Amino acid sequence: MEGGAFGGGKAGMAFDPISFVQRPQTIVRMLCWLFSIIVFGCISSKGWVVNASGKEVCLYDGKANACNYGVGIAVIAFLASSAFIIGDALFEQFSSIKTRKHYVYSDFGFSSFWMFLFFVGFCYLTHSWSNTTPESDYGVNNVQAAIAFSFFSIFSWAGCAWFAYQRYKLGSEGAFATGYEAEGVPGSASSEYGYPRGADPQDGYQEAPFNPAENRGPGPADFQTPTY
Repeated sequence: MEGGAFGGGKAGMAFDPISFVQRPQTIVRMLCWLFSIIVFGCISSKGWVVNASGKEVCLYDGKANACNYGVGIAVIAFLASSAFIIGDALFEQFSSIKTRKHYVYSDFGFSSFWMFLFFVGFCYLTHSWSNTTPESDYGVNNVQAAIAFSFFSIFSWAGCAWFAYQRYKLGSEGAFATGYEAEGVPGSASSEYGYPRGADPQDGYQEAPFNPAENRGPGPADFQTPTY
């Protein structure tokens, strides 16, 4: 992981699936993927019940918006997690620093936003369920599991946002170090005159490679009267 921009390896490095799966960032991302499946799976399978009038209603206090909200954010989280897992696997193949930067920005922004949406969903589903008096045990475990894993998803997406922020910091520090070290490369202003930047030229003064007085031709001071 060292030597590349934004915390990734250098472009063109061989992909190691074992080390990739063992990364903390990948593990947290897979938890987001798993939790999203559980949330929308529980609500979709037994989050709705047919009442006495033959109408299908949501078990969360009969609020269809509660069921639709839980399923909606979970399905998008599942698709986004899948896309980010693929993106993380291909991250080291991005040779452009701008591409890596945009990917890290997108990761941080989406993860932070979805952490907030799951927090809202957890509060919404919990409040709706607290006002519900189930007529039977049908779907009770499912709707409670959806609430629990919505709560867990808050922390998993927060972890993704934190890892994205760490990548951003590594990219910023790497860009600063590159620019700083470039000041001392040959041909720059610091090496043009043969002394380090910030040093007094007189401290490292070196005598010229030739003495003009030794190479000059005869002058008026060296004139000799010719003899006849």
